[in-house]
Amino acid sequence: MTQIELYSAMLCPYAHRSRLTLMEKQIPFTLTEIDLRNKPANFGEISPHGKVPVLKHGTHRVWESAIINEYLEETFPTPPLLPKEPMRRAQARLWIHFADDQLFATTHKLLLTSDPQQQEELVKGLTKSLQWLETELQPLSAEGSYWLGAEVSLVDLTYYPWFEQVAVLEQFRGFKFPTHLDRLNQWRETVASRESVRSIAKPQKFYLEHYERLLQLL
Repeated sequence: MTQIELYSAMLCPYAHRSRLTLMEKQIPFTLTEIDLRNKPANFGEISPHGKVPVLKHGTHRVWESAIINEYLEETFPTPPLLPKEPMRRAQARLWIHFADDQLFATTHKLLLTSDPQQQEELVKGLTKSLQWLETELQPLSAEGSYWLGAEVSLVDLTYYPWFEQVAVLEQFRGFKFPTHLDRLNQWRETVASRESVRSIAKPQKFYLEHYERLLQLL
């Protein structure tokens, strides 16, 4: 098999997604951790935008986690992490787009701002997004505990890293995880119990200590 290398960073939820995808597909790979505040001199040759994750497959490179994960799905189709039916695949991509466009984008803005009013508005946006997700997921409960049903998918691997780091928002940005999100909490427990997730999971203390140092630099 052509060698695969994943360039990652410990706190990056996007790199976390691609790492989980590689592990779920049981693809051998080399992990290279990058300190994004002290990047190697040649990192610009690896990552055109200076970001992680970047997947190197032989002489080829792919970046952006959603694109990396679809590349892995197409290149290594077993086990499948997207539905076969075109409409179901489209729905999976819509869920992934919502995660990037709403959940992760809002979180990024919230972490970067120190303005109390803006923080309050962004917290409201996150709360609204989670409540919407709960409502949309409720009808799917009979199909299985994962996002799309009985089997894990790229949708699960896309969302889970956000939930693993949510304590950071609660500790430093006044966010409170909404109550009565039973479907989301059940889903979170199901994904958290997977071997791939448990093998690389970090405790809350890890994230709180690292983000405290990072936020002090803003």
